[in-house]
Amino acid sequence: MTQENPYELAAHAAERLADLTGVERHDVALVLGSGWLPAVDALGEATAEISTTDLPGFSAAAVAGHSGKIRSIRAGDRNLLVFLSRTHYYEGKGVAAVVHGVRTAARAGCRSIVLTNGCGGLRETWTPGTPVLISDHINLTGTSPIVGANFVDLTDLYSSRLRTMCREVEPSLDEAVYVQFPGPHYETPAEVRMAGILGGELVGMSTTLEAIAAREAGMEVLGISLVTNLAAGISDQPLNHEEVLEAGKAAASRMGELLGRIVPRI
Repeated sequence: MTQENPYELAAHAAERLADLTGVERHDVALVLGSGWLPAVDALGEATAEISTTDLPGFSAAAVAGHSGKIRSIRAGDRNLLVFLSRTHYYEGKGVAAVVHGVRTAARAGCRSIVLTNGCGGLRETWTPGTPVLISDHINLTGTSPIVGANFVDLTDLYSSRLRTMCREVEPSLDEAVYVQFPGPHYETPAEVRMAGILGGELVGMSTTLEAIAAREAGMEVLGISLVTNLAAGISDQPLNHEEVLEAGKAAASRMGELLGRIVPRI
């Protein structure tokens, strides 16, 4: 990120996005987390695909499982803006870089956003590949994307309306509190126990800062986690990123079908 005002930089990125995609206004944004990439093809017909680096303020993808692409998709009467990668807080590029995609989406016209991630689960009944709605979050990064004394209400941050709609589409969906740790190391068993004591049942390294920025921009937020593994200490299995990606690939068709049914109703 440059030293330019992050909100102005997002406006410039949105203008460039419209030029490159030929879409003046997008309606719904989606950020696809680790393991979710194969699900994008089920969302609709791609009208344009660009590299994140084609837009001001974005950098190349730095994590396996993220493509570094942004796709514009026509789904019914909606224009979807799909980010096939995200910048993580642990990459050290600053909070503004982490939420730049969200702010760009808001300036591109999106009034709703779907934030997805691959994460660890604390319920032993959640097998790898289980989707879980995020009902609330605990931000353990120790930071916020909001600039200055702008006090943003985070009550019902993860829209109860959208979560109800999701359960109408897929009644079996569970929901839980998501806890973001800074990363990039996985949580220790003791940290996972702490998250559980605090009320969390999902642990990961993304999403909360993006959700806060989305609320600041006036967007309605839907969060969906894909449980890719049991969190440290819940099982005796070691954790690795390849396992996260494999779980995502195995669940790709289900996740694509789920998003394909949910997004048109947002």
